[in-house]
Amino acid sequence: MDQTTLPPPPPTADVAVVQAPSRFRAMVRGNEIGLVMVAAVVGVLSGLLVIAMSAIAQFLHTVLFGLSDGEHLSGLTRLASPWLVLMPVAGGALLGLYLYLLSRRKTRPMVDPIEANALHGGRMSIRDSITVVVQNLISNGFGASVGLEAAYTQISAGIASRIGIAFEMRRGDLRTLVGCGAAAAIAAAFNAPLTGAFYAFELIIGAYSIATLAPVVVAALGGAFVSRLIVGNTLLIDIGAPGPVGNADYPPAILLAILAAGLGILIMQGVTMIEAGVRRSGVPLALRPVLGGVVLALLALVTPQVLSSGHGALHLQLDLPVAASSLVLLLGLKALASAVSIGSGFRGGLFFASLFLGALLGKLFAIFSPFLFSDATLTPVVFAIVGMSALAVSIIGGPLTMTFLALEVTGDFPITALVLVAVVTASLTVRKTFGYSFATWRFHLRGESIRSAHDVGWIRNLTVGRMMRRDARTTPLSTTLRTFRRDFPLGSTQRVVVTDEAGAYAGIVLVPDAYSDAIVDLDASIEGLLRFQDAVLLPQMSAREAAALFDRSESEALAVVESLQKRTVVGLLTESHTLRRYSEELELRRREASGEGA
Repeated sequence: MDQTTLPPPPPTADVAVVQAPSRFRAMVRGNEIGLVMVAAVVGVLSGLLVIAMSAIAQFLHTVLFGLSDGEHLSGLTRLASPWLVLMPVAGGALLGLYLYLLSRRKTRPMVDPIEANALHGGRMSIRDSITVVVQNLISNGFGASVGLEAAYTQISAGIASRIGIAFEMRRGDLRTLVGCGAAAAIAAAFNAPLTGAFYAFELIIGAYSIATLAPVVVAALGGAFVSRLIVGNTLLIDIGAPGPVGNADYPPAILLAILAAGLGILIMQGVTMIEAGVRRSGVPLALRPVLGGVVLALLALVTPQVLSSGHGALHLQLDLPVAASSLVLLLGLKALASAVSIGSGFRGGLFFASLFLGALLGKLFAIFSPFLFSDATLTPVVFAIVGMSALAVSIIGGPLTMTFLALEVTGDFPITALVLVAVVTASLTVRKTFGYSFATWRFHLRGESIRSAHDVGWIRNLTVGRMMRRDARTTPLSTTLRTFRRDFPLGSTQRVVVTDEAGAYAGIVLVPDAYSDAIVDLDASIEGLLRFQDAVLLPQMSAREAAALFDRSESEALAVVESLQKRTVVGLLTESHTLRRYSEELELRRREASGEGA
């Protein structure tokens, strides 16, 4: 395989690829400055896309729910009409129709930025990204308890991937550009460039390196600057005056982080339980969002703050004192609404919902903390910041991402240090008790083994079929030792693959064994010299799986068969060649990550 170019597109890539002019491709592929320039373009485009989608969602809220200028759906204490609670049902019906139409044509599994970077070298489908955006806008626009962050990052990363493919970027650069798109999207969505940049490093690229710093930061700044230029600070979370932080405030923050981790695990498992229950119910796929919309309508009758992502409700809860009973009720209803929305088929993310739920948990904890920590001086607003950061890191992941979000919304370093301790505690608690973030948990349920966006796709691409020799020397099982010695003199080859009468694999004969002094009858069959009869490789096995089989069989070479049923021999692979190719690819990935070039 050519080490300087990308492998053939995976099934998730679009068929038609538009290529950039050759001189521009050469500039981007051979110059780090060129990559930074493309990242800046990606940042600007991503910022514009985020603003457009946010405006569309707000327009739908305004038209469907009769909002006034400046109002947010989740910030309402009551709806203009009780009948408006049925909007999620209507949205579920519309989404169900869309899902039905999609199911009638052959579709492939949609790949998000994390999976694209982990398994497909950054290749994403624009068509699939647009599908995600449409589903997310319908879901959020009609009041489902999901955020738009999934659509923001999906379309921005998809655009970045398509631009990178047009420039025929190397695998490492394409993965970086996908991270640039996601960084710009989050930076624009929260008016927080540091948050966007570290979202890309921790969640989309899977690592931080000097080589990725410049393009990712430039893209994040581009997205944030476009957002500020067009909509100002309307997307920034306003927390007011948070108050001081002292040494005695760290123990309650740590306890709050542990509670947030527990709540995050419950929410993730709750989504899974609801999804499984809906599947077992036998309700058709197109009707599942309608069923979820009915549940959301019932919850909205209690309070409309369970609707949408929770942006308006977060501002409301941060600004106003709320009774403990109201906080408990809203916390439970919002968590249930989010789980029902995702579990019933509405499309969206839990980023902002986790921030809102964490803020509620923090304010609730602030009411009872004086009875446990009499020396603590934290205000309810600071507890809310700690809670939203800890719960968000439990569900979304990215400790530094949430730490920088706290820094950018508060501008307060003591609070940021407190949040850092809390998010590390929450992240450690989730990893040791649960082991997944929401995205990687859903990959696990689908049977994928990835835990992050760290590039493991190259391991799967390095298959036995690509590494094996197809000119394996074979001989029939009926061959006598005399004939074998005539056909395979010492030194001609090390091993010979033996096949039975039907042409299926029977074993391997090591040539030196056929020349043993202990052999007396040269007219006997070679069957007694067979080795490794049950150890065979398949073309689709990865290099890692092949290496494990070499260890178990204690063999230096194994035959490759077409399938375990037919056992037709298609090649031979040695352990030394497998390890050498694996080491070469590993070194290439290391050089890409460190910016040493291809």
